[in-house]
Amino acid sequence: MQQSLFISDLHLSEDTPQIERGLAAFLKQEGDIDRIFLMGDIFEAWIGDDDDSPLAQHFADTMKRVADTGTQIYFTRGNRDFLVGQNYLDQFDAKLLGDYACVEVAGESTLLMHGDLLCSDDADYLAFRAIAHDPNWQAEMLNKSLEERRSLAKHLRAMSKEAASNKAEDIMDVNDDTVRSVIAKYGVRRLIHGHTHRPRRHPLQNAERIVLGDWNKTGWYLREREELLELCEFAL
Repeated sequence: MQQSLFISDLHLSEDTPQIERGLAAFLKQEGDIDRIFLMGDIFEAWIGDDDDSPLAQHFADTMKRVADTGTQIYFTRGNRDFLVGQNYLDQFDAKLLGDYACVEVAGESTLLMHGDLLCSDDADYLAFRAIAHDPNWQAEMLNKSLEERRSLAKHLRAMSKEAASNKAEDIMDVNDDTVRSVIAKYGVRRLIHGHTHRPRRHPLQNAERIVLGDWNKTGWYLREREELLELCEFAL
């Protein structure tokens, strides 16, 4: 019986040790899992694979213990941790997925995304994303010292929170036309994503969109058991 877990939007930081502990306890309790999909914004910010913070090492150690049981781990970058690279993921034998990844889930070809690219009404964010994903911009960023990158990441987080507070709620949600277009382009009947912090299963015409929840006082996950999918919330 194949079992998989899909989680996103933990937003781990030094300020959220309870989420880090909750994740470790949750994974230990789950036991034998064939696949875990980490679908973006696992970290509140990521300054590069050379990050020497305790948080980066603790997370790698936690996931390595899971990988050592035979679980295959997959990682999708989010809008907060878009600088995560294969060098870091190699510490726990994880495979890096692209912005769009088609995998078989519960007997159905399924498209996995972080979800930010579905929010096509948020023009300001998409403009910043284009800059931040430019290889030259990333190279310039990673050439800075760790101290400089930490300071810049803190500044960018503050700017992001301020910008979000001034945006209409619907701008930061997915665009229905974009969802339909992406589903049609990849020829799937199921889409799983996070990012919006609005967990729900949305029936569509001949398809389904499943939104993962963010972790705060509670945690969220989607579980695959053979052909059954369950979207679950639990107390941390």
